[in-house]
Amino acid sequence: MCGRLNVTDNPLVIALLEGLGMPLSLRPGALRTGRFIRATNTISIVLEHQGQRRLQDAVWWLLLEPTATGFKPSQYTSFNTRSDKLHTKGSAGYIPFRQQRCIVPAAGFGETELIDGKSVYHDFIGEQAIAFGGLYRTWLNKDTGELTYSCSIITLPPHPKLLPYHSKAMPLILPPEQFDLWLSPQQQDVSVFAPLLQPVLRQNLHGFQIDKPSSYRQVGREFQLVADVG
Repeated sequence: MCGRLNVTDNPLVIALLEGLGMPLSLRPGALRTGRFIRATNTISIVLEHQGQRRLQDAVWWLLLEPTATGFKPSQYTSFNTRSDKLHTKGSAGYIPFRQQRCIVPAAGFGETELIDGKSVYHDFIGEQAIAFGGLYRTWLNKDTGELTYSCSIITLPPHPKLLPYHSKAMPLILPPEQFDLWLSPQQQDVSVFAPLLQPVLRQNLHGFQIDKPSSYRQVGREFQLVADVG
């Protein structure tokens, strides 16, 4: 998965957050929005801690390193966490996968594929709001006591329908019936999540080619990727 998100406060995203117990009417402006959100930006995640869910700002880069004033993204790329690394002890995602899972709400995402030596960009919008399966970590500033949150999105092997647009991986998109279990810190037996780690397209996606991520001007005809059946 390429490192860019489309997060808007459209009715579908609002409905997703309300379904997760995050009514935006109580905190206007709480959701970080943007048509072109890239890795290392601060994004909104939904997490559960001590029985309470909340919308939390988090740096979209799981591994951080200390600076004179706080933390910054480390030199090790970590905005995505590969599913085949989740069971590797000592890996960045091993403990978070068992204790600190989150949901990244979005309207869509972008993918990049190198074709004949040139980057070709596509954007995808969900027919419903997208709930990406993510991980988070916390980082304590010992001088100030401030906590900084970081996160990543889990990626799966490539899906045949997405293969022409990104041949390396696809993001984990959670089905609604798994939201509660995914967010529960008490669910540390991660074997129950094995079916989620298979490349499945769980909702219809509308896609189109764009000129470049920063301007996201559509240059090709819109097409649809139909969700897998069953």
